[in-house]
Amino acid sequence: MSARSLAGRRRRRLAGSLLSVSSLVVLAACSNASDAQTEDGKTTITLSMQSADVETADPATWAIVEAFEKAHPDVDVEVGGQPVAEHLQSLSIAAQSDTLPDIFWVYKATAEDMLEAGKLMNLEPTLEELGVLERLPESTVSNFTVDDTVYGVPYQALLTGLWVNTKILADNGLEQPTTFDELVEVARALDENGIVTISNGASQSAFSVWSFLVWLNRFGYEDKIEGILDGSESFDNPDFVRMYERIAELRDAGAFASNVSTQTYPQAVDQFLNGKAAMLDAGVWAAGQIQDSEVADDTTFWNGPTFDDGVGEQDIVMNVASAPLVVDHKVEDDEQKLDAVTKFLDFYYSDEAQQLLVDNAQPPVTDYEPEIDPAEQAVLKSALDVAADPELSSPESQPDLLVSTAVATAMYDSIYGVIQDQLSPEEAVALVQKAIDAE
Repeated sequence: MSARSLAGRRRRRLAGSLLSVSSLVVLAACSNASDAQTEDGKTTITLSMQSADVETADPATWAIVEAFEKAHPDVDVEVGGQPVAEHLQSLSIAAQSDTLPDIFWVYKATAEDMLEAGKLMNLEPTLEELGVLERLPESTVSNFTVDDTVYGVPYQALLTGLWVNTKILADNGLEQPTTFDELVEVARALDENGIVTISNGASQSAFSVWSFLVWLNRFGYEDKIEGILDGSESFDNPDFVRMYERIAELRDAGAFASNVSTQTYPQAVDQFLNGKAAMLDAGVWAAGQIQDSEVADDTTFWNGPTFDDGVGEQDIVMNVASAPLVVDHKVEDDEQKLDAVTKFLDFYYSDEAQQLLVDNAQPPVTDYEPEIDPAEQAVLKSALDVAADPELSSPESQPDLLVSTAVATAMYDSIYGVIQDQLSPEEAVALVQKAIDAE
C-alpha cells in the first residue's frame, strides 16, 4: 500500500471514529471554497454517512471511495459518519449554520426539507451531462425529484425481507411458508420445539423491523400515506390496526425470541448464523455475513408473507432505492469542488463501482448487469433472483423513508411495541398518529 493510500486510510478512520455533532461542523468546514484545495494541489471533498465506522459497517461504500481515489489521485475524500439518529441530528444543526458536508446520506423527508430551505444542489444538470439519469430506474429518479429538481441520487438498493434457513424447516417437517397463515403455523410448530422463527433485536436497533415495514405496504400504505400526511386520512385506520393484529398473532404463536427486547440487531444476526433461528429479519446487506457462515448452503431469501385480508397488491418485494445521497448547495459555487464531486458521482454510478457494490453483497442501483459467482455468492444471488422475479412488483419507497425521523421512529417503536406485548394494536397505530399530529 502506498504512503498516500495509508495516510488516506488513517485519515478516514479518524474521521469515522471521532465524528460528533461538533466535529461534523469541522468536517463540513472543509466544504468552504478556501479549503477545497490542499497544499499538495489535491481537492478535498467530504462524505458523511450513517455509520460511525464506514469501513467496517459499509464496506461497499468504503471500497468505492478507495477505488475512486486510486482513479482520481487529485481528489481526497474525507469520510465520516455517526449512527443514524445522531447523524440526522448533526445534519440538522449543520443545515442551520450552513455548514453541511459536501456529500451526505440523509432521509428523503429530511432532504426535501433541506431542499425547500435552499440547502441542496440541483443535481439534474450534472447527472444529465454524465448520462447517469438514463441508467437509473425511472421510479428512483422521480422519488428524488421535487418540481423538476433532482435533489438526490440512490446510495444503495434497499432489498429487504426474511432470510430463511431451509434446513431448520426441513428438520422439523416444515416447508417454507408463502402466506401469513402458513407462517403462523410454522411459528407454532417451531415454538413447540424450542426454536425461534424470526430473529429480531430491539435493543439499540429499533429500526430493525424491515420485513414488517413491507407488511404496511400489503395493507395499503402506499395509497394511504399522502392522505395520512396531509390530514385527510389517519394512520389510525382499520386496515393498519388489522396489520398490527397480525403481528400480535405471530407473537402469540411464539415466533420471536424471549429476549427480543434486550437483543441487538448484531446479536439477532448471530442467532441466525449460529442456527438458532429459522429466519432473520434483514436485507441484502446481510448476504456477505451469511455467505461466510455455516448456514450459507441452507439459506434462501423470502420476500415475506401475503395476507388474504390485506389491501392491494400482495405479490411485492421491497426493492427500492435507500435514502439518498445529496450534495450541499455551496458545492456548485466552487469550481474545483464541483469538478471533484462531479467526478465522484460519475465514478459511483460507473460499471466499475456497481460491480464493487455487488462484490460487497449489494445489488447495483443502475441498469448494470453484475457478474455474480453462483457458488461464492449464492446467498446474494437468491435475493437478486427474487428481486428480478417478473411476477413481483415493488413499492416506490420503504414506508419509513416517506416520513420524518420522528414519525419513522414512532413506526419502529409501534412494531416492536406489539412484538414485545407492550402495546396493543390500537395503541400502536395511535402512537404513530400522535407523532404525525405533532409535526
